[in-house]
Amino acid sequence: MEDRARQLLLLAAVAGAGAAFGAFTTAAVFNFISRSKRREGYVRNLLESNGGTGSSGAAGPGARPRDCSDLLSDEVVAEQLTRNIQFFGIESQKKVTESFVVVIGLGGVGSHAASMLLRSGVGRLLLVDFDQVSLSSLNRHAVATRDDVGTPKASCLKKHFSMIYPECKIEARVQLYDPSAEDGILSGQPDFVLDCIDNIDTKVALLAACVRRGLRVLSAMGAGARADPTRIRVADLRESSNDPLSRTVRYRLKKDHGIEGGIPVVFSLEKPKAKLLPFQGSKEEETPSDYQIVPGFRVRIIPVLGTIPAIFGQVMASYVVTQLANLDFQTEPIVNLDLDHYRVLHHRLLEHEELIYGSAEQVLVDAQEVMYIVKELWRGRSARDQNMKDTGRKMWRSVNELMLVRWDKSKPAGVSNLILLKFTEADAHESTTLDQVKEEEPEFYAMVSRVLKRAEVEFSL
Repeated sequence: MEDRARQLLLLAAVAGAGAAFGAFTTAAVFNFISRSKRREGYVRNLLESNGGTGSSGAAGPGARPRDCSDLLSDEVVAEQLTRNIQFFGIESQKKVTESFVVVIGLGGVGSHAASMLLRSGVGRLLLVDFDQVSLSSLNRHAVATRDDVGTPKASCLKKHFSMIYPECKIEARVQLYDPSAEDGILSGQPDFVLDCIDNIDTKVALLAACVRRGLRVLSAMGAGARADPTRIRVADLRESSNDPLSRTVRYRLKKDHGIEGGIPVVFSLEKPKAKLLPFQGSKEEETPSDYQIVPGFRVRIIPVLGTIPAIFGQVMASYVVTQLANLDFQTEPIVNLDLDHYRVLHHRLLEHEELIYGSAEQVLVDAQEVMYIVKELWRGRSARDQNMKDTGRKMWRSVNELMLVRWDKSKPAGVSNLILLKFTEADAHESTTLDQVKEEEPEFYAMVSRVLKRAEVEFSL
């Protein structure tokens, strides 16, 4: 009776509102109430069955879709992911919902990455970690509580995740990744692999395996001993700097596997604020190896401000979800130039225009726009170096050999018509035509056209 009374009162309120609510019919209101009650029933059943459902989900009213490709047809799932759907669009969100992601390493970085992948609607997750939740890890772990201390990190995440998004197919493996585990963990054609491991040998083995198998992988570098979230970046492993872990991984991949780059990483430009704490055994004859859970893993402690690994994980999840949804965006280039360098390039452009065209009147950019062109469009390198593999330390060269010139000489020198070249390349470019470039170097022509089109879009030209 009380439910019926509430329904009648709601209908009376709708009727009294007049034309302002004229679009709501009696049937629409009852339909709204019906859907709300179904959701209420599902949530109530879910809460009652939290204890043992695992990742299989709770039995709600009616059949619950278990196929990842059909998840968004369920109104509860669709409402839970409604903000993502509004952001990506339904078709792109379907790609996320149908995806399979492997997360290896479930500590401060990996737990936050996995948590946001789950909350973003990823339909299948494989969570891998051999370690247990410790009391000291609660300053940075995404979901662990004191009740979880001493339990496997993988099992802990699966337990909590089943209460957040039970429709996700979650497999938790309490397992150490090493070369012998490669087939078991990396099979099944995952859409993405997240490397959140802090051991160098294991990390290098995983990255090499992903490259060999052609799997998309994103790797987390050192998050410990940092404090500044504004310095966190995503870039190719070749371009990471100020990070000892990146340097070591880069060396080992090249030396042991012949891999020189092509792996996106999350890292911090900030120099570490603290060092490893010294090992202190309880007895004089003890050594650090006596305390290793797994041979080869460090036992010395890196001081960690809990917010930084959490942000690393959030960055990783954001990168992966946008990649899965095919949302196109450009990461910030790692270019070591200051404003004076951009002013020099702007001055060279003015001088070049006067020399070639007799005037600098058609230069439509200032030093700030030159910064955008050089850094964002050409990433501090000549347009002819964009596809070269050897980009590591050469990213940090000065502008001594570089200058801006018009791409199409019939158009003004604006943001969508300037390319960065070396002096000798600029001379050669001035002596040729676009038709010749298009005929003789179609790939270069297409690449430059694509980059300059981006400037048109971003400046609404």
